Amino acid sequence: MRSPDALTAAAPRAAGAASAAAVTSAAVTSAAVTPANGAATAPAARVIPIRALDGNTAEVARQMQICNACRYCEGFCAVFPAMTRRLEFGAADVAYLANLCHNCGACYHACQYAPPHEFAVNVPRAMARVRLNSYAQFAWPAPLGAAYRANGLVLSLALSVGLALFLALAIAATGGLVHAPLAGNFYAVFPHNLLAAMFGAVFGWAVLALGMGVRRFWRELAPGGISTAAGAEAASAAVTLRYLGGGHGDGCNEADDAFSLARRRFHHLTAGGFMACFAATGVATLYHYLLDLHAPYALTSLPVLLGTAGGIGLLIGPAGLLWLNLRRDPQRGDPAQRPMDRGFIALLLLTSATGLGLLAGRDGPAMALLLALHLGVVMALFLTLPYGKFAHGMFRCAALLKHAIEKRQPDRLRLGAD
Repeated sequence: MRSPDALTAAAPRAAGAASAAAVTSAAVTSAAVTPANGAATAPAARVIPIRALDGNTAEVARQMQICNACRYCEGFCAVFPAMTRRLEFGAADVAYLANLCHNCGACYHACQYAPPHEFAVNVPRAMARVRLNSYAQFAWPAPLGAAYRANGLVLSLALSVGLALFLALAIAATGGLVHAPLAGNFYAVFPHNLLAAMFGAVFGWAVLALGMGVRRFWRELAPGGISTAAGAEAASAAVTLRYLGGGHGDGCNEADDAFSLARRRFHHLTAGGFMACFAATGVATLYHYLLDLHAPYALTSLPVLLGTAGGIGLLIGPAGLLWLNLRRDPQRGDPAQRPMDRGFIALLLLTSATGLGLLAGRDGPAMALLLALHLGVVMALFLTLPYGKFAHGMFRCAALLKHAIEKRQPDRLRLGAD
């Protein structure tokens, strides 16, 4: 786990923390004692009985009580300072801390109480299991969140193939699946107004469902008033992925004690590619409605250049994230979350691959088929955005904002009730 130097430096604190953690661990697994006369004796600090929580939430609460006694990892990320502001951990607190966790792995590799120690502290895994629950708990509508959580990869691929096949059959019904080259004129296959209506409806659904989910999560957090400074801090932490630095700026523990910034860089490539593709669509919309410039656009035009750059970013970034996901230490996450994670990554890869393929073949006879394939994948991506890793990104932004608010309101600690 930790290097010998780190263990030596931690020894004075670890010696005192062991007994404190043992007492804390025992305390949080028991309720108040009721003597024979019937008068309940209150514990020194009011504690939520862990057995009153569901299994995954209770496990995070147990581990946070131990971590609160140790505090070796207090400077690693936002989770541990947020933890120290609490004496007890209810379901809302655990959901908040779980979505604040970036799963960098630093605390797991530094912990003297990690397995095989009897305390079995594994914060990344415990937090990952709660995050998985939160995707379904706060999803809207909830049944769709539960379905995606259980079968993310299969559902993503099936939806992509089904929508692409539907569009291809619609084109075939008009006799235009394979035809003479149309010089990249997609609107000769699908009229502009039809495409705008289809994707407007899909995008509107994604925004509505995602907004409802984030709203439910935010109300659960009960964050208090938002200041400009708190918003700016949270936005900076989200955009820079500050807490993927492992508390030292050297990156995540991707291979035992070896630090790497690869995960942060692949995330930035993915996010940048997504935003560039979104910008390409926005610029093309302005060209169409504001400047009366209609597609197809030249390869050197701004919409095509933005889309190409975005497609390349969405190839490299998700491919790198998939590579890291496949080789990640299984102790650092929840295997049950892999189908959902990989389903989202697969859709991002397919979106970029089919988009670049469509660009390369837009002047060929198979353009209509390539267009149907690309549109089907993009529609599947937007339909599933509110139920997987993209929603997790929004929840994390909300958790970062709450963390920034709490830092500026130290008198508003949640010690059981606001």
